[in-house]
Amino acid sequence: MNHDQHVLIVGAGVGGLCLAQGLRRVGIPCSVYERSPEIAWGGYILHMSADGGSALRRCLPEHLYHLYRATSRRSPRRDLVAVLDHRGHEVATIAHLGPANDPVLPHTSVHRRTLCQILLSGVEDIVHFDHEVTGYRHDDDEVVVDFAGGDSARGTLLVGADGINSVVRRQLLPGIAVIPLVEHALLTQAPLTRELADSLLPAFDDSFIMIRDPRGTHLATGLFQPREVVAKAAVDLAGEVALDPVDDYVAVSLELVDPELGPHDFFGAPKEFLHSLMRDAVVDWHPALRLLIDGVAPATIVPRTIRMLSPAGVWPTGNVTLLGDAIHAMPPMYGHGANSALYDAAELTTALATGKPLARYEDEMRARTVPLLERAMASLAPHGV
Repeated sequence: MNHDQHVLIVGAGVGGLCLAQGLRRVGIPCSVYERSPEIAWGGYILHMSADGGSALRRCLPEHLYHLYRATSRRSPRRDLVAVLDHRGHEVATIAHLGPANDPVLPHTSVHRRTLCQILLSGVEDIVHFDHEVTGYRHDDDEVVVDFAGGDSARGTLLVGADGINSVVRRQLLPGIAVIPLVEHALLTQAPLTRELADSLLPAFDDSFIMIRDPRGTHLATGLFQPREVVAKAAVDLAGEVALDPVDDYVAVSLELVDPELGPHDFFGAPKEFLHSLMRDAVVDWHPALRLLIDGVAPATIVPRTIRMLSPAGVWPTGNVTLLGDAIHAMPPMYGHGANSALYDAAELTTALATGKPLARYEDEMRARTVPLLERAMASLAPHGV
């Protein structure tokens, strides 16, 4: 064990938990602090690329890595994003960026909560829920994080993995702007009934689909059917891991343009009302796409806004750093967010285990992610961002 280091990780999302797994694997003590009382729900499907998959292989014990593969989506027909018009015609395809995927058992997509439950396994003793970090301070060579309620913790390095609203980033780099992109978006899922399965367009056999109509309504959607039954895979591969059951579904993220909210507040509106907004938005779309929206389970609808961070410049390296959405939150298109967070975690693990300068980790992270942020901003400019 390397007792000269103790890493404080703020945030128990995919990046923070992956870092905890990696550090435990290489023998570096760490603690994770999460303000929520349990693993956050945080959405449904995550697209996984070779970047994210290779990071999990580097950080997870072998049996948990195999459990991740077993509970990920069946291999798609094509590992790309199919772009359709609202009439259901394919108009373009977008290849995923990053290294080539495994041709035999490709990294596909995962149910977010399943992945978080896998990442939590074996590190439960160092993950502290109900710990809201309010800020940090320096004490000689150590860094101290303060919690709401008055307690604190100290270590040799603080890693902000606390998402786009990062408390750590706001203190370290207060000049980075949060950029609003979409004011009214609805994240939800449609159970994959036999009727829905029979009606899906062929593009649903691809890894992901994006559709935009002339009004600007945008649908991002993807099929989730795990390679193995989730609960059975846990028993077979990692008996100590308790995974929530996950039925087959279609993930749906629908961005609305100026919805008629009437007297309702968007974030507090009844689920059935939000479902009616979704139906209204696609009333002239292809019948199969309307059936998909009709099949959404209202109880699963979550209203949200979509935002990103402005690209960060170089900052002085100290004993506070960042990973994932805390420093390079980007739009969900193309599936870079989770993969970048996991890759950050693996790279930071390697840096701390080998004595690689922290400044080099930060330089390489910026070199990977700033072009993605700039590309996202350029692609969104025609839509008024």
